[in-house]
Amino acid sequence: MKILQFAVAGALALAAFTGGALAQSGENILTVQLEDGPVVIELRPDIAPKHVQQIKELAAAGEYDNVAFHRVIKGFMAQTGDVEFGDMKDGFQGDRAGTGGSSKPNLPAEFSDVHFERGTVGMARAQDPDSANSQFFIMLAPGDFLNGQYTVVGKVVEGMENVDKIKLGDDANNGAVADPDRMISVKVGR
Repeated sequence: MKILQFAVAGALALAAFTGGALAQSGENILTVQLEDGPVVIELRPDIAPKHVQQIKELAAAGEYDNVAFHRVIKGFMAQTGDVEFGDMKDGFQGDRAGTGGSSKPNLPAEFSDVHFERGTVGMARAQDPDSANSQFFIMLAPGDFLNGQYTVVGKVVEGMENVDKIKLGDDANNGAVADPDRMISVKVGR
């Protein structure tokens, strides 16, 4: 019996160690460099595996680099990720930013019971719940009305003070930002 208990304890310790090593490896960390400093996002493949995979692929390909925060609403959220029309160094179209996506397919919704709190990162989409592609938003404040309606992909774990400095949009124009701030670079890992 003692041998069995020792074997179970050893297996649990190994699992805990392996899980910790994977978390430390950065494979589910996204680092967004802003003008005011880095923002570190812990991605959640456990609740949104398809969305997280697509974000990681786009980041690894450099697709998110120089993409504008085209819609920022005080006390609500900062939206970015339009790789088609939002790249401020290559083909930026301010009047269309927020209407595009990527060359990858849209994704089926992966709703969860994770709440939209300050720092939560969610996928933007059109009216169709299965239309998320590349755009995402960072919550500036809680937004319970989004719970179960949008896919949560992660949470800011460092640098929320830098998110708070992103230029706000025009309230009268649904948060559209003239001369927007941008994600300078986005990479998987730290």
